[in-house]
Amino acid sequence: MSSDEESGGGEEYLFKIVIIGDSAVGKSNLLSRYARNEFNMHSKATIGVEFQTQVLEIDGKEVKAQIWDTAGQERFRAVTSAYYRGAVGALVVYDISRRSTFDSITRWLEELNTHSDTTVARMLVGNKCDLDNIRAVSIEEGTSLAEAEGLFFMETSALDSTNVKKAFEIVIREIYSNVSRKVLNSDSYKAELSVNRVTLVDNGADGSKQAANMFSCCSR
Repeated sequence: MSSDEESGGGEEYLFKIVIIGDSAVGKSNLLSRYARNEFNMHSKATIGVEFQTQVLEIDGKEVKAQIWDTAGQERFRAVTSAYYRGAVGALVVYDISRRSTFDSITRWLEELNTHSDTTVARMLVGNKCDLDNIRAVSIEEGTSLAEAEGLFFMETSALDSTNVKKAFEIVIREIYSNVSRKVLNSDSYKAELSVNRVTLVDNGADGSKQAANMFSCCSR
């Protein structure tokens, strides 16, 4: 008997997460650092769409995150609706050394809202915090925008790995928390859980909410 059958088949989740933001903010390197612990100093702009699948265990359940990356959305408008379809999580990325990429965040959030048809766990990511010496966007500005828009916020560095794993995992756990709440409100699933003597414990929400706005690579 497979573990799926043993658990009643309801214990595996697949979540789609998108990474959005202007070209060259480090979206592809964030994904490769998280998925493969790799960083390519000379990475080319992504053409079209790529995705990586990562597996996490939360509350004893297998959670698969399918993380989609496409660079230069402004150049590939044709993929926009398909890219966002079904996404339940998003990392909205800017480069702390280029203010124009931060100024674009509102537009990216509007696009995300336009194309997503469900609750999306959203994280504002100020990438390249290793470039603190040429910083153009302060931590306070990032925090302020995140609070205004209801986002998690974290500064990361794909170059030296700072907060990369943490950023992705907070989003994944928040999605799981959102889905668990919806599932728990479903009578049919409650009945299935009671039959299988399985309880979904939703303990990720409060912890992850407290994590919002607390992380930057420059906090000591």
